[in-house]
Amino acid sequence: MKHAKECTIIFLIGGITYACIEILWRQYTHWSMVIAGGTSFLSLYKIYDKLKDISLLTRCVIGSGVITAIEFVTGCIVNLWLNLNVWNYSFIPFNILGQICILYSTLWGFLCIPINGMCHGIRKIKNAENKKAA
Repeated sequence: MKHAKECTIIFLIGGITYACIEILWRQYTHWSMVIAGGTSFLSLYKIYDKLKDISLLTRCVIGSGVITAIEFVTGCIVNLWLNLNVWNYSFIPFNILGQICILYSTLWGFLCIPINGMCHGIRKIKNAENKKAA
């Protein structure tokens, strides 16, 4: 139960943060972005925990790949399959099906710098709470 609560909190932090970033960037968001953001942050939280000894640059490259993959799957579902037209990158060079592009993949890599810090901070809080409980 404790693990499910932790995962839910991490998911919500990522989903809400992602939606807020998108509102700042595009002035609007969509519920699917909360799911994509939550899935991305939870995935990176778990991956970064397993790969503690890798460099920040490597974490950013991995993070960019993970977020881009989640964006692609989300885009294929909400934009291409359900025709909700949440976003379309067709006008940006080096895009794939208008759902992902090099520009945003690069931006996701830079976004992984604060994501890495957030993951580290959350883990420190969690470890401190575990020490208190023990």
